[in-house]
Amino acid sequence: MFGTSMGRLLAPTLLLALLLLALPAAAADLPPLPPEDHAQWQAIGRVNTKGYNRRGMCSGTLVAPDLVLTAAHCVAGAEGDPLRPERLHFVAGWLGGDFADHAAVASYEVHPQAYSGHRIDIEHDLALLSLAHPLEVTPLTLGDAPAPPFAVIGYHDLRPNRLSARFDCGGALDHALLRLSCPVRHGNSGGPVLTQTDGIWRIIGVVSATNAQTSLAVPVDRWLRDRLPHGALYTP
Repeated sequence: MFGTSMGRLLAPTLLLALLLLALPAAAADLPPLPPEDHAQWQAIGRVNTKGYNRRGMCSGTLVAPDLVLTAAHCVAGAEGDPLRPERLHFVAGWLGGDFADHAAVASYEVHPQAYSGHRIDIEHDLALLSLAHPLEVTPLTLGDAPAPPFAVIGYHDLRPNRLSARFDCGGALDHALLRLSCPVRHGNSGGPVLTQTDGIWRIIGVVSATNAQTSLAVPVDRWLRDRLPHGALYTP
């Protein structure tokens, strides 16, 4: 949990480089999701951060009533130090001032292999936020087979108050990462990558970074699965 296992997350220059990766120089952004479709994606929301003279956001997904999946680099401050939990807030289904539910973050845990010293290991760029109370929103479930077409859904800097999405992304595993054809922008970090099985979209990865050509996502792994309550309706 925060304060016991993270240490100093990133050197400032490395964090800046990571943020630049999440802001492509020449790529179209994800198109807006029609407002009438927002209701089925209320488990996806904004992970808001605040601090002295600074605000920021990532995307995140409710994977249990009180647990939010996002990227590990989303809980790193401007100087590379871990953010205090009280600076984090999750708003589910945010749509221009309306939302499904919200809660402060009580604590969080990053993947034990996310950081080596002061350097991020992008192959394990995962974090799990524990909310101060459960939300009245149905979580999304995890999937097992990362097969295209993929969906990418989240909020970004050009459209921070409305979900944007693509449901036709190509992609394949590239070593330990999932390389996607759909572009993402700053703010999409931490958002879900999904694939459809039996007519249900399930989470198989988390958006981590991009360049002008492709986007990179971290597949969900055993570390994450072991932290979800077993036997619950929202687990596969």
